[in-house]
Amino acid sequence: MEGLEVTVLLGLTILAGALLAPRIRLALPLLLVIFGLALGFIPALREVQLPPETVLLLFLPVILFWESLTTSLRSIRRDFRYILPMSTVLVVASAFAVAGVGVLFGMPWEIALILGAAVAPPDATAVAALGRLLPRRMFMKLKAESLTNDGTALVLYAIAVSLAVGGQVTPLSITGMVVMSYVGGVAAGVVIAGLGYALLRRVSSTMVINVTLLLIPFSAFLLAEIVHASGVLAVVVAGLVVAYVSPRVTTASSRRQTDAVWPFGVFLLNGALFVLIGLEVQYVAHEISAAAIGRLVLVTLAVWVTLLAVRFLFQLFSVPFQRSAEPRPPWRRRMRGMTVSTVAGMRGAVSLAIALSVPTSLTDGGGLAGRDEVVFVTAGVILLSLLVQGPLLPAFVRWARIPVDHAADEEYELAERAISGAALAALDDLAAEHGIGQEVRDRVRAEGYLMLELANAKSLAREQAIVDAEARALDDLLDEPDPLGGAVQTDQDSGGGVGLTAPTDAADGVTLQMLATSTDVDLLQRSPLVRHEEHSTLKLALLDRKREVLLGLRRSGTVDDLIVRRISARLDLEQVRLQGIEEFD
Repeated sequence: MEGLEVTVLLGLTILAGALLAPRIRLALPLLLVIFGLALGFIPALREVQLPPETVLLLFLPVILFWESLTTSLRSIRRDFRYILPMSTVLVVASAFAVAGVGVLFGMPWEIALILGAAVAPPDATAVAALGRLLPRRMFMKLKAESLTNDGTALVLYAIAVSLAVGGQVTPLSITGMVVMSYVGGVAAGVVIAGLGYALLRRVSSTMVINVTLLLIPFSAFLLAEIVHASGVLAVVVAGLVVAYVSPRVTTASSRRQTDAVWPFGVFLLNGALFVLIGLEVQYVAHEISAAAIGRLVLVTLAVWVTLLAVRFLFQLFSVPFQRSAEPRPPWRRRMRGMTVSTVAGMRGAVSLAIALSVPTSLTDGGGLAGRDEVVFVTAGVILLSLLVQGPLLPAFVRWARIPVDHAADEEYELAERAISGAALAALDDLAAEHGIGQEVRDRVRAEGYLMLELANAKSLAREQAIVDAEARALDDLLDEPDPLGGAVQTDQDSGGGVGLTAPTDAADGVTLQMLATSTDVDLLQRSPLVRHEEHSTLKLALLDRKREVLLGLRRSGTVDDLIVRRISARLDLEQVRLQGIEEFD
């Protein structure tokens, strides 16, 4: 098929999946894989190949860069003792365990190790697409693990291929490859991110900023490949650095454009990737002889079960080595959490790209025996993880009964109150600095008090909702009627939020008193245009003050990076509204 036909077909398949998935209550990635499998029954479509360089050089840089931008740096620092062994030692253990299974089923040792390297790492794209229903902290740990484990898998793959083609591998060469992969990948990511930072500090055009951001992941991957390091790790490191420095070197309008365009692009790439995985499974299934299909299906099932078992056992035996300042939950709850984490470790694009990268021809003209088997088993493991683990994950999360974590809501409310209070405290100084009249000061002060009042009311409403939910759960447990008879009014009943009415009236009274006692209001001499300009100037100055306080909360670790990003998006939207569409363009 021609490239345009394939593009239109992929677009229509993604559109159909997006329309149908909510109706049948099935996760979109799972439905797209099923669509890919169905399309693979058409011989012409089955011939649509997924070149490994397409995944590694086009799909992954964009997807991994966006996932890095939306990853919590504080979570990585806090759970580093968990993430490091899971992204290194567990990958090695999984690869060798799978290699042992392959040898038991008659595979040559070198080919079995290639298979182990391919299926060892859980995939960041699959985790991001299917793991968002996990508890927040568990999701961030799994996401960080998936972003950093590909470097280990690619080193193992290079070692296995060298053994398969008769190369000499020594402990010294293995150490050099590991060091170069990690150190070189981190260095490449830091260098490209540093160059991007230096450029972004000197430009203010929305288009130039976003073109620079688009080039950063591809440049990082390219530089890492040139020095034979991990391109995946370089993209991840560059994304984490850019996520930290971008609030200071980008503009509100560029960030609004980024937040609109990148998720859409990543959605399309992810959708196309899952459809192509389904097609690839059909292709390799038709390439394998019918006599070998049965044996390879058994190998696939054995490898899949082995990966689940190794992941669970590794978590179980590494618990004593993971120190934590926080009190450990009861043993039964930890076991359930490990089970959920095991089910959530799904394979995806990187595994398929590694399998497809196995050489089809060697220097002597022959092919690498066992390549088709590696691709078949890898594709089968991906399919099992997406179509079995994916649908079962919600049930395991409910079974685990992991306590609801309200830390994100509390941090959001804390940050909102902190930045609103800081803005009000700095209002008079900023107004004097910009020559703002008293009428505009009073107006902005009244708006600030109302926003602070609303933030406090939302916090009280959320706390009251938690208390009410716990009371209802206790009543259900004791099988006793509610003695209040449902008299506690929730925010849905009141139509505005618990405790909003009285504080809002009080705030209105304070506002009216401010306006009534203000002696500097001069409606005759100060035109509406002047007052509007002063209002916009003061509001923009207050937004800058709020951002300073917000970034200070992030530096101190009081507020998580994702909370900062969420609040910053709201501040950016307000700034774009104040500056007008002309400034935005």
